[in-house]
Amino acid sequence: MAEKGVEMLRHERPVIRIFLPALLVSMLALASVAIGQKARRETVAYTPPNLSLVAEPAVITVCPSEGATAPSVVHLNARVSSGSAVRYRWTTNAGRIDGDGENVTWDVSGLQPGYYKAYLDIDTGSGDAACQAFTSTTILVNRCPPAPPTCPNVGIVCPDRVVVGEPLTFSSNISGGSGNVAPIYNWTVSAGTIIDGQGTSTIHVDTNGLAGQSVTATLSMGGYTLECSATCTVNFPVPVECKKFDEFPNIARNDEKARLDNYAISLQNDPTSTAYVIVYPGQRGRPGEVQQHTTRIVDYLVNSRGISGTRVITLVGPPRDVLLVELWLCPQGAKPPGMTQ
Repeated sequence: MAEKGVEMLRHERPVIRIFLPALLVSMLALASVAIGQKARRETVAYTPPNLSLVAEPAVITVCPSEGATAPSVVHLNARVSSGSAVRYRWTTNAGRIDGDGENVTWDVSGLQPGYYKAYLDIDTGSGDAACQAFTSTTILVNRCPPAPPTCPNVGIVCPDRVVVGEPLTFSSNISGGSGNVAPIYNWTVSAGTIIDGQGTSTIHVDTNGLAGQSVTATLSMGGYTLECSATCTVNFPVPVECKKFDEFPNIARNDEKARLDNYAISLQNDPTSTAYVIVYPGQRGRPGEVQQHTTRIVDYLVNSRGISGTRVITLVGPPRDVLLVELWLCPQGAKPPGMTQ
């Protein structure tokens, strides 16, 4: 029995010698795989985010507007390439940044001319995977150019009373315009003559001989690079004057009536006109001759031709060599006719 057992052991030893080395190899292979996987996890590389920043515009001019600071804004636009969430932190060395995220505005109102910077810090990811990036941009604030010259408000006060032969007065009102400009008054007139006031705010113009004409006064303000002027025009009415319609000596009664008929027609054509009958006595005339002619003429015009007696005015002129009658037609507003010598 003992010999049989010895024999069995003798046959099993080769199997043990083969199995143990194979087991050790398998265990070593598994350990190697685990170590390799751990090594791969520990050596993963994280790519940092790609960050860029653009300011639009990069050059800006800040000017006051209507007495207050005009809003001057620069747009800041960031571009980030990252697979993780991004946190933005904006700062600047002047002005105010409004908004959050990748697109914000930069208010540079009121800044003095010069260069200014805006800064951007970002964080991406978290924990071991956290990454930071930083960038900045620079803008230039230009000095506001001087304001363009502006004309003042130039106005002319026209005269409200226009009488031929009396001086006209033109005055001016000046307001506004570019500052620090001393006003220089340059007057011109289209008719008449400037009596005085050239170079001042008020002028006087001689109007003799301007009946029925117009006068335009032009004021040009000197001292400005622009044409700053104003005009004013006044019109003189056509002169209203009496006209001699007819004259005749001591003639036959029928001839006198014929002349008075034509005279009455003209008076009827202008109901507002006035008839002036001037009788010049003859130096060797009979007593009462003037009164006789005057009464006869008025009676014919009123009773035969229907002219209102209030429209007929009779005058006696200075003596002539022989009796003479003048018939005058005077429009409304005209001065009475003068008597000839």
